[in-house]
Amino acid sequence: MNAYYKLGFFFILFISLILGCSSESQKIQLTHDSVILAFGDSLTKGTGARIVDSYPNNLQEILGLTVLNKGIPGETSSNGIKRLAQLLASTSPDLVILCHGGNDILKRLSLSTLENNLAQMIELIQSHGAEIILVGVPRPSINLSALPLYEKLANEYILVSDLTSLSDLLEKPSMKSDTVHLNANGYRELAVNIATKIEVI
Repeated sequence: MNAYYKLGFFFILFISLILGCSSESQKIQLTHDSVILAFGDSLTKGTGARIVDSYPNNLQEILGLTVLNKGIPGETSSNGIKRLAQLLASTSPDLVILCHGGNDILKRLSLSTLENNLAQMIELIQSHGAEIILVGVPRPSINLSALPLYEKLANEYILVSDLTSLSDLLEKPSMKSDTVHLNANGYRELAVNIATKIEVI
């Protein structure tokens, strides 16, 4: 019987370690002089609220770190790739919050192309030595959830991720300005959620 108990113990330990290392529970450690690059489209820019109420501005206030808002409304992932390299070179961020793909989804562009473009962005960011938080973007529907490709990429590249916040917030009328954008309260809540993924040491 002892052998069975030992086997059961190690099985539980193994499962606990796997769950404890999930991208949803990991944290990125930054220092007080770290720079964060918020890269994306209108959800990063703060469309639906004042720029001062965007999630990057809120995150800067919460963490006390420099957070650069580099969101361009209407940008597709194919266009995002074209400007990312220059931004990485000019800003030298320690962390990039990657929230991209919403316009690909709205325009019904190829999801395989979106996945490939995001993979290229991730590899480019990693080549510059920066950490990444990947934010999952949902497809408009009655029951919102991030497209599976975001979880796939988070697992493949072992990324810290937030795959649920946007979906949860966009399901609440009090948190959104329209069907695809948050309002000031929504962006604040998104920033709070992202901040839980970051530890300033």
